[in-house]
Amino acid sequence: MVCYNCGCNLSEHEFCTNCGADVSVYKKVIKISNSFYNEGLEKAGVRDLTGAIQSLRQCLKFNKNNVEARNLLGLVYFETGEVVAALSEWVISKNLRPKKNIADDYIEIVQSNPTRLDTINKTIKKYNQALLYCNQESKDLAIIQLKKVLSLNPKYIRAHQLLALLYIDAEDWQRAERELLRCEQIDAGNTTTRRYLKEVNLMLHPEETEDGGRALKKKKKEKADEILRYQSGNEMIIQPLDVKEPKGVSFSAILYLLIGLAIGVAMTIFLILPARIQAARDSVSDQLKNVSEQLAAESATTNDLQQRLDTLQRENNDLRSEMEAYVGSDGTIQIMDNMLSAVNGYLKNPEDVEQVASYLESIQSEVTLTETSESFQAVYKSLLEAVGPSVAKTYYEDGMAAYRQEVYADAVQNLEKAYIYDSGNIDVVYNLANAYYRNEDYVNAATYYQLVVDNFSGTERARRSEDYLEEIRNMQG
Repeated sequence: MVCYNCGCNLSEHEFCTNCGADVSVYKKVIKISNSFYNEGLEKAGVRDLTGAIQSLRQCLKFNKNNVEARNLLGLVYFETGEVVAALSEWVISKNLRPKKNIADDYIEIVQSNPTRLDTINKTIKKYNQALLYCNQESKDLAIIQLKKVLSLNPKYIRAHQLLALLYIDAEDWQRAERELLRCEQIDAGNTTTRRYLKEVNLMLHPEETEDGGRALKKKKKEKADEILRYQSGNEMIIQPLDVKEPKGVSFSAILYLLIGLAIGVAMTIFLILPARIQAARDSVSDQLKNVSEQLAAESATTNDLQQRLDTLQRENNDLRSEMEAYVGSDGTIQIMDNMLSAVNGYLKNPEDVEQVASYLESIQSEVTLTETSESFQAVYKSLLEAVGPSVAKTYYEDGMAAYRQEVYADAVQNLEKAYIYDSGNIDVVYNLANAYYRNEDYVNAATYYQLVVDNFSGTERARRSEDYLEEIRNMQG
């Protein structure tokens, strides 16, 4: 037991020998928490899972940092089919003790198997759908859904109990008893299971209970009272009291016969007439279906033509936009004009690298360099090498300033430009990857972390990049 104030190990004294804090009440609270933990452990050992859950919850009320209690509570939840609740307890336990915690193994077992996670998700959805069917009085559909749930997760106690309750409602006592006995095998101390099982036993085995035996004897006595016995010669005659011998044909019998004939005729009419009406409706429905199919075919043709027209219109607009990008207002090639302006600016004032960089960025955004001539590419590359280091340094400093201020979108924008001018700088590539990561753009972050690993292997930042890549893969599933 350690001190809550300084973390030093406590002795038998009622105060901490290191910091002097009063730990008398603290010791009592920890002892009570440990006693509830031991009680929960014993109940879990004899499969009294409900009692174990109650004891472990009491344990955590006194000491929420009891990692062993949370791990055991997660195991009990998992055994009863409550996988989500189990994962919640293990995640809390992992946060309380990040290292040397068996909860890591439990979480890994569940999350490392995508099929198991998909099965858990389907189980929850089907169970909720079964509850919805119950609320809608669709009990047969609810039974089907619950059977699917139990085929995926046979230890889901709540599904067993709900299925047993539906069987009880349908008076299918044998199946209800079977489901409840399965619940008892999983959790021997579940109060709900015992209550349902008691009601089922009253219907299946009434003679085994005192009240049921009395009811059965009373019922037999009532049946005996309804029987008339008398001696006729050497024979005993037994006749029920409510049976009367027929005394010829009565008026009521004739009346009942006529009423029966009338009902038969009426049922015949009502059975034949709906069939004819249904046949007429089916004929009209077939005609409407044919007309609808013809209209749908014509509509599909019209939509196809309209889509082609829209595609051609978009292509025309794209070509116009591309032409306008290449041709300026005075009819000259705008890209070439920007290149000449960049060369002229560099020749006049080699120190004014920002102006030259603006022209180069305009060229890069408006044209695909690989599609230009070799001479154009050579001039662009020469200018880029001349102004690149200075411009990259300026963008890098602006980007890192934004990164420190946690304005990650601006940091990404500036570091991207720095990377354009100095792609071989490990600081630029690594911090650009960090900026994307902090901006929650994990796809681009992974791209640049991979560049660090590939181009700068063996460095400390390459090792860190591998750690970040592993973390991104775990987040993406």
